[in-house]
Amino acid sequence: MLILTCPNCGIAAEETELSPGGEAHLHRHGPGSSDGEFEEYLFLKENPRGVHFERWRHSHGCGKWFHAARDTATLQVFGTYSAQTTEPPQHIRDAITAARPGWRWRDFS
Repeated sequence: MLILTCPNCGIAAEETELSPGGEAHLHRHGPGSSDGEFEEYLFLKENPRGVHFERWRHSHGCGKWFHAARDTATLQVFGTYSAQTTEPPQHIRDAITAARPGWRWRDFS
């Protein structure tokens, strides 16, 4: 079972207490975006085997959104952090690099 710690209230919650929100750090295009940009935002999502950044909502707790960094193959959780950040904090990137040598953060902006 996947257990994530909500960074907002500090509670370690099982996945049944959470609601998934899809991929984190997506670039959301505004009203003047092209059809291609809108298509990319809606349909072209990452689905990697390995390190992935996701949005989660603590739906049966504080109700707030947060981000989680985890490995989709092993369910190893590298950490959780505020949904208001535009990229993973350095300590999360360091934890991933320590567990997965050669891994590099790619800029989503």
